Amino acid sequence: MSPTREMNAKTPSPGSSDEPFIPYGRQSLDESDITAVAEALRSEFLTSGPRVPDFEEALAAYCGATYAVAVSSGTAALHVAMLAAGIGEGDRVLTSANTFLASANCAEFTGASVDFVDIDPVSHNLCPDALAGCLQPGVKAVVAVDFAGQPCDVVRIAEAARRQGALVIEDGCHAIGSSFRAGDKTVRVGGHPWADLTTLSFHPVKTLTSGEGGAVLTDDGGLAGRCRLFRNHGMVRNDRISEAQGPWFYEMSELGFNYRITDIHCALGRSQLNKIDAFIGRRQAIVDAYNAAFSGCTNVRTPSVAAGGGHSMHSISPAWHLYVVEIDFQHLGKSRARVMEELRHRGVGTQVHYIPVYLQPYYRMKYGYGPGKCPVAESYYAQALSLPLFPAMDDHSVSRVIAAVKEIVG
Repeated sequence: MSPTREMNAKTPSPGSSDEPFIPYGRQSLDESDITAVAEALRSEFLTSGPRVPDFEEALAAYCGATYAVAVSSGTAALHVAMLAAGIGEGDRVLTSANTFLASANCAEFTGASVDFVDIDPVSHNLCPDALAGCLQPGVKAVVAVDFAGQPCDVVRIAEAARRQGALVIEDGCHAIGSSFRAGDKTVRVGGHPWADLTTLSFHPVKTLTSGEGGAVLTDDGGLAGRCRLFRNHGMVRNDRISEAQGPWFYEMSELGFNYRITDIHCALGRSQLNKIDAFIGRRQAIVDAYNAAFSGCTNVRTPSVAAGGGHSMHSISPAWHLYVVEIDFQHLGKSRARVMEELRHRGVGTQVHYIPVYLQPYYRMKYGYGPGKCPVAESYYAQALSLPLFPAMDDHSVSRVIAAVKEIVG
């Protein structure tokens, strides 16, 4: 789905399976969603209408944030967050090696330079200890990614970043609805004080969808105002009516973009928000079934929640976006491509999340990055495989995935 927030390979033919193909992820819609979109289509406004602030207010309330600014995609959310934070040429931005391209590209869009931090071997999120060694003068922001829906250790990340005078932008595009407890507070992603700005994505494979769309959450009214400015061409309308300046008058104070989201998208997003807790519950039930089924498979390492030890957060409740297993393909005697093809032949789709971003040609050519830069991320990538996970999966589909994986991987 390039060039969206998360690129997926084109779904190949499901092979010889007689049952429906199970993709690794897709949207879950019902009649209430269709009705909400139809009502928007029949309304007076298709864009820039009342459904946009209605969705923003409901989203902010759910996450526990003061402000939400809805935009056209998760990538747009990251970009306007960078612009709102004042990131630009001469600045450095750090982000996780294990993420989608947009977590780094958003800084490149502003003219800033990007560097990558290695990951924690359990959560596969940005490692706070590795971050501490990368925080040098000139670092103005850290993009902390909540991979697969598990909140990163944003408390320790914020402590380190703010000592350097850097802002924290939490890339929560996988993690709407995820929560954790730190100290005496239980908070959701997007509604806590350790991130200056949090971005969300509403692509169809995410926990809730608006078709395409994203949002920036913050408790800072100034940052929220700048996000609204940059999503609409940097344009400010003048409400004063005078002989010189009427209600038609506007001024462009910043170089902004057309990142507006439509009322149609917001109608769907608002309807989906009513079901988000049910979506999260179903995802957790599938994760529990997978974990139980694969617990005895020596070739399959199931995902774990990082807590305890040096981790500053506890009672972590991920809203699982991805279910990523780690397989020692070399020990298994099969390549990852072969395993994926054998699963596809049985009607089971898979994906890989993610190729370390610094290994992409753009970053290798521009900065000279290469293999060995982030060894934990590279080791994880070599074994990662994402299995199907979405609320519309019924128990039979879950059983099909389990049986296929056990047959092929052992």
